[in-house]
Amino acid sequence: MTYRPSFRTSCGMASAVVLATCSFFATGAKADPYSLPIASYGPVPVGATPSASTVSLQQLAAQVGLAAFTAPNWHEGTLRHIVMFRYKSSSTPAQRSEVTARFLHLAQDSRRADGKPLVVSIETGMQTSGEGTDDGLQQAFLLTFRSEGDRNYYVGKPVITDSAYFDPAHEAFKQFAAPYLEKVVVFDFSVQAVSAPSASHGKRRGR
Repeated sequence: MTYRPSFRTSCGMASAVVLATCSFFATGAKADPYSLPIASYGPVPVGATPSASTVSLQQLAAQVGLAAFTAPNWHEGTLRHIVMFRYKSSSTPAQRSEVTARFLHLAQDSRRADGKPLVVSIETGMQTSGEGTDDGLQQAFLLTFRSEGDRNYYVGKPVITDSAYFDPAHEAFKQFAAPYLEKVVVFDFSVQAVSAPSASHGKRRGR
């Protein structure tokens, strides 16, 4: 069965950029992420200075143990994982489309040893804001997880360097995508509050 990403886009627009980015709908990813070499199974590159947030999570993982830290019931609750890309100017539309296709395919490929998927959903779209604060970022991905444990297992490095406790499909994707990306921004949050308009808002009261 051929996988087709399922999310809404404006691929019918005339914009050449949008059409090039959306071309993965016709083909899907060209390679199985598991077929790629995963060089990042080894140590984090020498000289890399971890951020304060990375160190904090590393310490927590060491304290509770990797098995607990990456367990599906570790801090259960809806968690959003936002990833934003700025591509290198040298990357072609075809390469960007392949990056997009492989990222979306992680919804299928990222699984635990028992076959249970890690990701609830993956959404993506191109930057369309006119507020002028996008910092040159071009594309965003929004991933939803059921728990911090699922997120931890999916993300892996730099927090987790033991390959027994991170997702090989995601590591393979990072190896593939890295040569085409100039900047990556990641922001995670556990959903603590939700606000939505009430059904009665704006309706006139009956006389």
